[in-house]
Amino acid sequence: MATYSAEQLRGQGSPVEELSGNKTFTFTNPFSGSSYFTIETVRNANGFYDSSSPKNALGTYASLTNVGTLITSSYIASVVIEPGGGSFTFNPTSTVAASTSYVRATGGVTLEIT
Repeated sequence: MATYSAEQLRGQGSPVEELSGNKTFTFTNPFSGSSYFTIETVRNANGFYDSSSPKNALGTYASLTNVGTLITSSYIASVVIEPGGGSFTFNPTSTVAASTSYVRATGGVTLEIT
């Protein structure tokens, strides 16, 4: 289980823990407007994904609660976090190694992964 503060999720964000099996992402959004969350695979030295980049965003996303507009690719997944917060579950196709993806969010969103 990991928790990420709003400060840790700002800007570039923070490296994520290892993710394997079904994980629940739970968000708190203290603002009256929507915020945004992204989990993104670390890019190569040239700022791109290549054949050696892990496809960390592949998997099953389910139980979306008070989140909207899930957008995914092989390398990135993003959702809108409604006021108050929300959650979803993610079961990656392959284990996401620690620090091979970053999590980030706008506004004052905090995150707990369990």
